[in-house]
Amino acid sequence: MILILLGAPGAGKGTQAERIVKTRGIPQLSTGDMLRAAVSSGSPLGKRVKDIMDRGDLVSDAIIEEIITDRIKAPDCAKGFILDGAVRTVVQAEMIDRVLSGLGRSLDAVILLEVDEEELVNRLKTRIEQAKKAGLPLRADDNVETFRKRQQVYRDQTAPLIPYYEGKGVLKKVDGMGSIDEVAAAIDAILDKIG
Repeated sequence: MILILLGAPGAGKGTQAERIVKTRGIPQLSTGDMLRAAVSSGSPLGKRVKDIMDRGDLVSDAIIEEIITDRIKAPDCAKGFILDGAVRTVVQAEMIDRVLSGLGRSLDAVILLEVDEEELVNRLKTRIEQAKKAGLPLRADDNVETFRKRQQVYRDQTAPLIPYYEGKGVLKKVDGMGSIDEVAAAIDAILDKIG
């Protein structure tokens, strides 16, 4: 089962991905984690990545493609995996399609968590107030201005994936505004049909 979770910042992708990892026994593959693992492995590819990152440069799409290809060949990915952060643009989606096709695999589903962005802003404000009242530290990105910028980046760069995956027939929409359990039940219904 090969999945991608899509949705605006704050939609609950991370929460749902963690649950799927536990209930379905498939790993969540994060681009950042894959890059760090490549560097710590000391492999020739890892050394190239380390040099690039040490210079403060962005790792090229070609190297990302190589790292993802290597990672999904690992035994723990045999039953499938969730791609996290590896597909944020149509160009990256095409790359993932190419990698999977080259390995004789394909995406089973792209699950879109549909949310009301203004309601997410209200939830963020509530979370910030609760953290302040409890004396808890705030994350660096726990502010409305940064959150709105992240939403705009999502609309500009990632939202075009919605028609891309609709055209491929793999997009499944879930109301992301329900409780965690309600969203999880809707996702499980989709995954149960996939098998």
